[in-house]
Amino acid sequence: MPSSQTPFHSPDFYGGRLTIDLAAIAANWTVLNGKLDGGAECAAAIKADAYGVGQEQAGRALSGAGCRTFFVAVPTEAFDLRMSLPDAVIYVLDGLFPGTAEHFIQHDIRPVLGSLCELREWTGICKSAEKNLDAAVHVDTGIHRLGLSPAEFSAAMSDADLLGPFVPSLVMSHLACGSTPAHPMNRRQLDLFQEVTAPFPHIPRSLANSAGILMGPEYHFDLVRPGIALYGGKAIDSEPNAMKPVARVEARIMMVRDVPEGDTIGYGARQSATRRLRNAVVAAGYADGLLRRASSSDERPGGFAMIGGYRAPVLGCISMDMITLDVTDVPEELLKRGALVEMLGPSVAASDLAAYAETIDYEYLTSLGRRFERVYAPLI
Repeated sequence: MPSSQTPFHSPDFYGGRLTIDLAAIAANWTVLNGKLDGGAECAAAIKADAYGVGQEQAGRALSGAGCRTFFVAVPTEAFDLRMSLPDAVIYVLDGLFPGTAEHFIQHDIRPVLGSLCELREWTGICKSAEKNLDAAVHVDTGIHRLGLSPAEFSAAMSDADLLGPFVPSLVMSHLACGSTPAHPMNRRQLDLFQEVTAPFPHIPRSLANSAGILMGPEYHFDLVRPGIALYGGKAIDSEPNAMKPVARVEARIMMVRDVPEGDTIGYGARQSATRRLRNAVVAAGYADGLLRRASSSDERPGGFAMIGGYRAPVLGCISMDMITLDVTDVPEELLKRGALVEMLGPSVAASDLAAYAETIDYEYLTSLGRRFERVYAPLI
């Protein structure tokens, strides 16, 4: 008998399959880059394992499309990315953790300095080394997360004793309400960012995320940092999503059964059959990133899947390892044991599922589990 340590990678052993279209990632970057008519550089946010689709593979696809600058969240992501993209410019959005500066320098990683404490530490190193070491400075324009206040930024940038030889390679801020272009917060942040950075025209500036790119050239400045749009997500709530879908999740049918009218389905008996139903049980659940909040009940509808062009609503509570679907109106030949059902993909947009789960498509993409067979197309 094989050892319990023997890895089994046959598709037959997985409850589902996650297919990542790397060509779609590259195509989405090319579309966004084409919207930059003012000479801005199109970078890429590749944090959280490239929004769940695989940092190494997505990074190579983006690099092949022409992307040269990447943003990650934490140092470990940066060090991993450096191994696959040795020539890329890599920024760490969460900044300079204590005791990490020498590793940033050794691996040519650029922290995004988001506080006076971080700025003082980095400029102190620059003064000791008697040279400029590349890093970005984050100025907070109203989101009140990371970033120097406008007053702190202006004072620091005018303090030659503090800065020494350090000149930021980038000054950046982040939009709080980009997904809603008409929100007045966008204009307030834009005006404040222009005001505080105007005295330093020699330093490149960055404000726009995916939504900011779509909001027009005045938000583009010198560099844009798309994230969700690269991975097929919806950047602006009120507009159709023009990005190509990237991730496709399919779950395996384990069995199909009859549910008598009046019986309940799933944990908590939250949903009753209003007619005689056919119920398909598929091998994926919230442990795989298919969020429990998209469950169905007698009070509210839940998410849905697609089977050969037929919509199959979720029935009852999504559990850890399985989901039940209403397949009453799906032809029997499509419901064979072992057949794969589309849970997310071209026919089931992450933004649509997110609406049922009262969340955003970011959470769906970054929650995709590791129990799926993971397939990259084209293979690299």
